[in-house]
Amino acid sequence: MYDLVIIGGGPAGLTAGIYAQRSRLKTILLEKGVVGGQIALSDIIENYPGFSSISGAGLMEKFEEHARGLGLEIRLDEVINITVEGKEKVIRTSEGELRAKALIVATGAKPRRLGVPGEKELTGKGVSYCATCDGPFFRQRTVMVVGGGDTAVKEAVYLSKLASKVYIVHRRDRFRAEKMHQEKAEATPNIEFLASNILKEIKAENGVVSKAVIENLKNPAVKEVAVDGVFIFVGINPTTDFVDAEKDTGGFIKTNPRMETSIPGVFAAGDCRTSPLLQVATAVGDGAIAAYMAEQYIENY
Repeated sequence: MYDLVIIGGGPAGLTAGIYAQRSRLKTILLEKGVVGGQIALSDIIENYPGFSSISGAGLMEKFEEHARGLGLEIRLDEVINITVEGKEKVIRTSEGELRAKALIVATGAKPRRLGVPGEKELTGKGVSYCATCDGPFFRQRTVMVVGGGDTAVKEAVYLSKLASKVYIVHRRDRFRAEKMHQEKAEATPNIEFLASNILKEIKAENGVVSKAVIENLKNPAVKEVAVDGVFIFVGINPTTDFVDAEKDTGGFIKTNPRMETSIPGVFAAGDCRTSPLLQVATAVGDGAIAAYMAEQYIENY
């Protein structure tokens, strides 16, 4: 029987673990993949206070070191489902069953797929959702980035250091990325913006990506662009299937400002919950609040 179980080892979960340990709560953090979460795959982070520039993996290593240094128990395990028996939260995992007085869901989100022809079949054969992971395979080659937010533009800049040519395709005529990121991309000579375009299909030759079919939405026209790789950054889907708390239409868990979900004693933090901004800084804030409110809940258990 734990005081608190935290599901997810990204910025929100690790922060919650740090606060829980400082509050002397008997806590365990469960992570099914790699401790650090999706942000650990980011090549560079330039907007986290205290670090003008640091890799995602480097920042998450510091988070993990801090949490483990305080004695946080971290287990690699996948959560199958959550049920409530009286006040107890029962967490069934691939390794067995855990019980807790309170629970924090900090499972983050995964990259969203476009669903265009060729995307699924060519994933791992030129189609990627992680520039840091796969960018080195495209040195001195031509790639296309799809998306208009911070991630798309930042990853395009990263890829421009490896690839000979980078196209950025975005369905709107304006990009949603921070101005600083846009300016950096605009100043990069081997990046070309293709605004008001959508990706229609990804074609292959000899089993690997060879062309991207795009359509101009302003002047309806379809054309093929020769590329060796397609990197897709069009949003995320929350990892929340295992919890029955109230969610929004996108599947993100609804919370109040105290990070409380519709289930008493179950809190949510980070990218898995409904939030106007999904950043490391906001995830850290969520994790701190969730742990503090969980402690208050446990005190009145």
